[in-house]
Amino acid sequence: MAKKDRQRAAAAQTNAQPKEEKAATLKDLLRPDVLDKLKATAQDLKSAEEKRREDLRQQQEEARKAEQKRLDNDFEYLLNNSKMDWRSNKG
Repeated sequence: MAKKDRQRAAAAQTNAQPKEEKAATLKDLLRPDVLDKLKATAQDLKSAEEKRREDLRQQQEEARKAEQKRLDNDFEYLLNNSKMDWRSNKG
């Protein structure tokens, strides 16, 4: 019994120590000015990525519009993709 009690007490002590001592995080270890620089750099990278995505979206939109304009001037495309129900166009 005494041996089990000693094992339980030792286990309780080892479990209690990590709860009391929290591991230092990188944020705690860095100086505030370095942390501010890192945050600013992260924000700059996010804004640059957002701008790149917006530019890419605009380029794709312009390419789609240019392709549609080209197809609208292509008689064969219009003939193949038009509805064959001429009664709806009857005036």
